Amino acid sequence: MGFIELFLTGVGLSMDAFAVAICKGLGMRKIRWRDALVIALFFGGFQALMPLIGWAAGSLFASTITAVDHWIAFGLLAFIGGKMLWDAFHEEDSPCVCGRDCATCQRRGGADCDDPEAARQAPIAPPLDYRELVMLAIATSIDALAVGITFAFLGVNIWVAIAIIGVTTFVLSLVGVVVGNQFGSRFEKPATIAGGIVLILIGLKILIEHLAG
Repeated sequence: MGFIELFLTGVGLSMDAFAVAICKGLGMRKIRWRDALVIALFFGGFQALMPLIGWAAGSLFASTITAVDHWIAFGLLAFIGGKMLWDAFHEEDSPCVCGRDCATCQRRGGADCDDPEAARQAPIAPPLDYRELVMLAIATSIDALAVGITFAFLGVNIWVAIAIIGVTTFVLSLVGVVVGNQFGSRFEKPATIAGGIVLILIGLKILIEHLAG
């Protein structure tokens, strides 16, 4: 896999983190850049760590299944991408529950809120819950663990790969916080769909290259 494939893989994997970062941005009446950077660091760091763990595990038995490694890589990427598409098209739109954490109502001064006074008095941004951040970072990077296994089969330079994936996720997570704060959740579903399609296409490319070669 070259730089382009690794970059696109990083983009595809980071879409879950991007979507969660949008939600985090929604919870801020005004962006606190320190919090935005911490969120991006958590997501980017775990997104880089998980492929490394997967690569280490895959390296232990990669030599024994060389004949089918391309099928495994395709299957894992297609499954992850398909899961992202399924989630995007089958998740229910959560209604806005007005209150202290409803950023949309807060930015409008509580005009559309059941409790406008609470909305106006709410803090600009709730304090970060680091335990929650760790759980979210793990949840959004589990897919990268499986991708790390495919890196072992394909002989990818793991250090280059995790650097690209980590930096890509960091940048997109930071963008996600800004997008969520400024525009709401309208880009959350399209981002998840795009990420799923990208991963499926990369899996197909790997499979076709091996079958044709």
